[in-house]
Amino acid sequence: MIHSFLLIGQSNMAGRGFLDEAVGVDTSLIKILRNGRWQPLYRPVTPDRITSGVCLAESFAEAYAKKYGVEVGLIPCADGGTQISQWLPGSLLYDHAVFQAKLAQRTSTIAGVLWHQGESDCVEDRIAPYEKRLRHVVASIRQDLQLEDVPFILGELGDFLAEHEAEFLHNYPAINKVIRAMDDEAARIGVVSAKNLGSNPDKLHFSAEALHEFGLRYFDVFEQLRDENKVFSEKPSEDDLLRTELEQL
Repeated sequence: MIHSFLLIGQSNMAGRGFLDEAVGVDTSLIKILRNGRWQPLYRPVTPDRITSGVCLAESFAEAYAKKYGVEVGLIPCADGGTQISQWLPGSLLYDHAVFQAKLAQRTSTIAGVLWHQGESDCVEDRIAPYEKRLRHVVASIRQDLQLEDVPFILGELGDFLAEHEAEFLHNYPAINKVIRAMDDEAARIGVVSAKNLGSNPDKLHFSAEALHEFGLRYFDVFEQLRDENKVFSEKPSEDDLLRTELEQL
């Protein structure tokens, strides 16, 4: 049975780590959802831009597979440069993520949601409504996919944004304050520290090495929130579904 994870947010979830700096991971038990089917992992996991590269979900998935001995499926839906308003229910990105997740639920069980977003909302007039919008996204994803009891993990923005030439990005502490306020063990919402993680030369995106460490931090937070008593139901494999379809012809 595949335990899958929905990947949503903007470029630092999609991943911009340079491929030639990638830290090696054991991909033997990791799969990616492509066209509604599970394929062996290959990079980039989220090909949203020509600059796509290493992402944090790779080390997260490796750690999960190693500990639990199951296949891990990644559902890549992040999109670079996007604002929180573009992730609200009814938006194209939100509907696409829900659609992909529902396809994944036919042949896997979603065990968690990984989110990283906020750089595009560091603009001053977007900060005030950010918390209300983020809480709306989290609650809606849970409701629409019936994921009320799985961990929803959010990552902080990198401190290197203070060195970026775009002054609006210097407001990142205000977004991080909102993200940290989401931390709620009872609601299974966890926040991952980005402290001391390095960036690419652009001072905007986490480096490949930092993303590897970030993914492990996501896994540590996930483990703190995971319900040890939750028993995942078995899902039919792709071969089972194909066999059923052929029998109905």
